[in-house]
Amino acid sequence: MKYNQSTLDKLEAIPEQAGYVLRYERGNFQSGYCILEQKKVVVLNKFLQIEGRINTLLDLIPQLEIDPGHLSAESAKLHAGILAKLETEEN
Repeated sequence: MKYNQSTLDKLEAIPEQAGYVLRYERGNFQSGYCILEQKKVVVLNKFLQIEGRINTLLDLIPQLEIDPGHLSAESAKLHAGILAKLETEEN
């Protein structure tokens, strides 16, 4: 996966299309993010560079409750790839 703005935009689209609000703010997030489940808000550390933001989203997306039916075709394909990669790493 390339670490550029285009990749970041595609990854940001997945939670946004699933109804989550992505916000970049200051905070002491050891993992680089904070999830507010009840409000469907994800807060990411605004001081992360593009590579850090991409890696954080790759860690974060499998933890979210995302219905692939709410995603565009491109986002659904990327989401499935992220989940498949995670499953492969666990086995």
